[in-house]
Amino acid sequence: MSKLRSDAEEALRGVLTDGMTLAVGGFGLCGVPNDLIEVVRDSGVRDLTVVSNNMGVDGKGLGLLLENEQVSRVIASYVGENKRFAQQYLDGTLEVEFAPQGTLSERLRAGGAGIAAFYTRAGVGTPVAEGKPVAEFDGTTYVQERAIVADVALVHAHTADPAGNLVYRASARNFNPVVATCGRVAVVEVEHLAEEHLDPERIVTPGIHVDRLVRAKPRVKDIEKRTVRPRTTASTN
Repeated sequence: MSKLRSDAEEALRGVLTDGMTLAVGGFGLCGVPNDLIEVVRDSGVRDLTVVSNNMGVDGKGLGLLLENEQVSRVIASYVGENKRFAQQYLDGTLEVEFAPQGTLSERLRAGGAGIAAFYTRAGVGTPVAEGKPVAEFDGTTYVQERAIVADVALVHAHTADPAGNLVYRASARNFNPVVATCGRVAVVEVEHLAEEHLDPERIVTPGIHVDRLVRAKPRVKDIEKRTVRPRTTASTN
């Protein structure tokens, strides 16, 4: 059965429900599955738990779901670029669980690997560890972190082949590979569809993890913070 769908709406048809957990790839505005996020917004589903490195910015990325008041809980490592997020948190309408960035990545990876929990030193003695089991190994204290398994994973990739094997481009790889493995249903928007199977040495995410594929719409890639400097005249020496 082909994994390719005609558009993002078809790719998410039948899998979006109120109260579900979404794991979403991306870092800042890089490698974000924007087409899929827009379908989630337009679907009107509510009471979502969103697991992602961050929640985009106001009006872009996962910020769209916050603006539509569709998210009730967030598990993330950084949220400092979104004013709407801060306001909802302060108003008490949004529950937030912070996780160190490496811990968050490993929780997603563990969910995809069938590992129920693991121990890490990150967060020991801080609010991150409150209420969690701790254990001592070789004289060092570690905190237990539970794996994350999402109902649906939303992923952005650069290239896919007919089997759903994926490769990513540069820093857009970020959280997408671990997100792709941790969802009970993995839906991927991809910039390029290869006619032939990819070189196995290039594949990052094997197609066994991918349930549905859709070609991403062409769009200008957003830059979160543009920093420029005056161009200097090249030396002729």
